[in-house]
Amino acid sequence: MTNASHRTTPPTTASPLAAPALPLTAGRWAFDPMHSAVGFTIRHLGISKVRGRFNDFRAELVVGDSLETSSVTATVALASVDTGNPDRDAHVRAADLLDVEKRPTMAFRSTRITGEGEDWTLSGELTIGDVTRPIDFAVEFGGVVEAMDGSRHAGFDATGEFRRGDFGLGFAPGILGDVVKVGLEMQFVEPR
Repeated sequence: MTNASHRTTPPTTASPLAAPALPLTAGRWAFDPMHSAVGFTIRHLGISKVRGRFNDFRAELVVGDSLETSSVTATVALASVDTGNPDRDAHVRAADLLDVEKRPTMAFRSTRITGEGEDWTLSGELTIGDVTRPIDFAVEFGGVVEAMDGSRHAGFDATGEFRRGDFGLGFAPGILGDVVKVGLEMQFVEPR
């Protein structure tokens, strides 16, 4: 057994995007919507959680030569909200709640990517309607694998949260919680 303090090769400190632990080819990775999901939870009456998802969304991953030149963007169509209850979903879309006529999308644009190995932080700006606020996502990198057709896929899980009130969505206080927790599962396909 070798003592770790006597290593002949120091641990790598290179950019994780260039390191073997995260072998992402530079370029624009294609979004794979069939193997991706956007979900959320919010407290109801302070005693339980309502879970839902958005069925219409897209994302883009651009890998540069470094973390500083890499970026992530995403857009969610708020009218695609799905909590498993059509009547509730119609109410959520209405003017007194999300008001999807006025606020059709929720958009994210990254400003910084940090981390290493499997654990990353994706910092950026979240825009709902005409309000933009900072947000951080904790990201787990699932790795890169080759699919049956020979294409290479990268997988990521991301979690974050925001306050409804920060975006002018403070409707139904006491009934709905202010904190919305967001969970993303994303796959992207390596550029050819």
